[in-house]
Amino acid sequence: MKKDNFIVAKKKFSSRLIVGTGKYQNMAECAKAIKISGADIVTVAVRRVNISNKSKPRLMDYINPKKITYLPNTAGCFTAEEALRTLRLAREIGGWKLVKLEVLGDKKNLFPEMIETLKSTEILTKEGFNVMVYCNDDPLMAKRLENVGASAIMPLAAPIGSGLGIQNKTNLKILRNQTKLPLIVDAGIGQASDATQSMELGCDGVLINTAIARAKDPFKMAEAMKFAVIAGRKSFLSGRIQPNFYGSSSTSNKGII
Repeated sequence: MKKDNFIVAKKKFSSRLIVGTGKYQNMAECAKAIKISGADIVTVAVRRVNISNKSKPRLMDYINPKKITYLPNTAGCFTAEEALRTLRLAREIGGWKLVKLEVLGDKKNLFPEMIETLKSTEILTKEGFNVMVYCNDDPLMAKRLENVGASAIMPLAAPIGSGLGIQNKTNLKILRNQTKLPLIVDAGIGQASDATQSMELGCDGVLINTAIARAKDPFKMAEAMKFAVIAGRKSFLSGRIQPNFYGSSSTSNKGII
């Protein structure tokens, strides 16, 4: 069998689960949950998480960037200008070129502002960034992102932090069929079955933060998400049976007495 590699911007990863670093009780809890999850990519909100001030606790003191890939993101940015400034700063601080772009439209629903997102993606790719883009599940807009050089398409399943799970399976299926880019469900996952379902739809990965960090037991949830992603991927690759409205015996009638 062909090896099932997860590749983003020509870099190979062992886990298809990406984990956020926000909303945990403390950095120690965050680091332990990430270790249990098996994730080898973590998102880092450049505007909110300390990665440069050595006089205060730094994320790098708990999560080794030489072992875990940091994915700087633009959480909290509402304009292209804010997002561009944030990611340019990330490149200056840590040399990061693989980044997650997130430009929000409003503070209540946190839906992506797609006009600003598209504009930012085009500028960043021209500057040499590999841009993984948080977006809505609109196939037309996703195609535009691909055309301007996005490295990965990251549609929401539901509003950020809502835990509502996948709200539009049809659009995710269309996105899967139309793009060869990595397709990663980002936002709205609430439980392990949501992660499995995302992978069964053919998505290449899942990004989860709130569902793990705010669970009553983050460590058990981190482990559950790890195996949920693995199970969903194996299920997708196995090739499910076609649904049938009628019953079908599991044993043959040949030679029946």
